[in-house]
Amino acid sequence: MAAELTHETLSRAPKVLLHDHLDGGLRPQTVIELADEVGYRGLPTTDPAELGRWFREAADSGSLERYLLTFAHTVAVMQRPETISRVARECALDLAADGVVYAEVRFAPELSTAEGLALDAVVEALQGGFAAGSAEAAAAGRPITVGTLLCAMRQADRWVEVAEAVVRHRDAGVVGFDLAGPEDGFPPDRIPEAIAVLDRAGAHRTIHAGEAAGIASIQAALDGARAQRLGHGVRIADEVPVDGPLGALAKRVLDEQVPLEIAPSSNVQTGAYPSLAAHPVERLHRLGFAVTVNTDNRLMSGVSGTSELADVAATHGWSWDDVQTVTERALAGAFADEAVRARLLADVVRPGYAELRR
Repeated sequence: MAAELTHETLSRAPKVLLHDHLDGGLRPQTVIELADEVGYRGLPTTDPAELGRWFREAADSGSLERYLLTFAHTVAVMQRPETISRVARECALDLAADGVVYAEVRFAPELSTAEGLALDAVVEALQGGFAAGSAEAAAAGRPITVGTLLCAMRQADRWVEVAEAVVRHRDAGVVGFDLAGPEDGFPPDRIPEAIAVLDRAGAHRTIHAGEAAGIASIQAALDGARAQRLGHGVRIADEVPVDGPLGALAKRVLDEQVPLEIAPSSNVQTGAYPSLAAHPVERLHRLGFAVTVNTDNRLMSGVSGTSELADVAATHGWSWDDVQTVTERALAGAFADEAVRARLLADVVRPGYAELRR
């Protein structure tokens, strides 16, 4: 008899995350310790429980712009190689402890250059931390594969530098490129030279679109930036009426099975939808869109991979079939080598769900 689908049983299920921000997932205790180490005095409190609560409350504003302001504190303590590596190491350990077997974790390296670090030094610190955390997790019996996505901030002009860094480091764990930051006013095809760098190298890319901005941002991500996945992409639901035909772009996204990196709790916090019950994740999933369920920012949203799946399942009546489907979709859409994806599917994901169904 299959195990009941609960938070506890979901914690044992193998999970795949495609959309998790490193600077949005620090442990509150780590933020406090690193702030003391680097001399940062801007934290609202030095009590770990209170700080975690402050991040969640500050992020729960209904505004993407205000949500993004909370990152000033986490980025402030990520300006040295050793602090970046610690954060990356703990990220890998925390995800593995939550049952995540494959994760693509993203970070904008330009955010850690305020005190003089070179972009490559930031990337090397990230990779060192992920490698250390993954090795520790494997030794503890919770193996995880972590791929790095390098973000360019869409309101800044360092897209080309970041794209070139993706190409330089793609044989050392960097799996792709992303554009992050405010969507309105900063279209994803604003700096075509960066897209050309990725095109020439055949580099993977996912683009934040369809979160704060609507259908036009998704169109630009697909046609201007040639996105292979959509970061959030949830506003495609604007062209998916409850009754009636799909809009032209929604039909394309469905037909081409463009992965949607949906993060329901974050979408509610930033005001894209008023509640999880009103969120279109269920409608899109039932219609066969390539829905994946993600954390976005674990610290700010107070979530984990397990809690997101548990909340969606409880709200929308998902079964083990649904959870396994979105997990396999995420793995299929990952930027890892085919051999890695095939191994994880055959040796980890399917056996893990088969065990839970017994």
